[in-house]
Amino acid sequence: MQKVYNTAEEALDGLLFDGMFIAAGGFGLCGIPELLLEAIKNAGTKDLTFASNNAGVDDFGIGILLQSRQVKKMISSYVGENAEFMRQYLAGELELEFNPQGTLAERMRAAGCGIPGFYTKTGVGTVIADGKEHKNFNGETYILEESLEHEMHAVDLYKDLLSLVEDRSIYLEEYARGMIGEEEQHSLELKKMLKDFG
Repeated sequence: MQKVYNTAEEALDGLLFDGMFIAAGGFGLCGIPELLLEAIKNAGTKDLTFASNNAGVDDFGIGILLQSRQVKKMISSYVGENAEFMRQYLAGELELEFNPQGTLAERMRAAGCGIPGFYTKTGVGTVIADGKEHKNFNGETYILEESLEHEMHAVDLYKDLLSLVEDRSIYLEEYARGMIGEEEQHSLELKKMLKDFG
């Protein structure tokens, strides 16, 4: 199997399908797999569910897929800077599942490790806990969060980390850690590491 492709389109060839669940890396507007997202847009794949820290902005990140109406659901911790996202959500055109940031990261990590769910105190007593199983541990209430099983993940990383990715011992930012499971498809966007900031 080829591990390095010249373009994002080549890397995604044969992997995309309508209704796909994609876990996308990035934090705010940093570390977004912009080339992969552009290739997904150009492929026209639709009814996508994304688990990501945020929905980008109107013209960047997942925002470009919202503009082209390719996203049906977002699972995010922050969505406040995307006017098109807000418009679609308020019009009932887009599903939204809010998750606290650490819970979202752990749900992705758990999926990559084969863990079906876990208990957390985060969200207890808020709308996040509505409809979820509650359990008492040592006098404290916790809620059950299920892992986020996804068909593909898209992350942005630097070329110097490629050997670590191949060994599955990668350390990226919070939302990329644990996403690489044994059975799923991988799409990694490589960028040259900046050695000199001057």
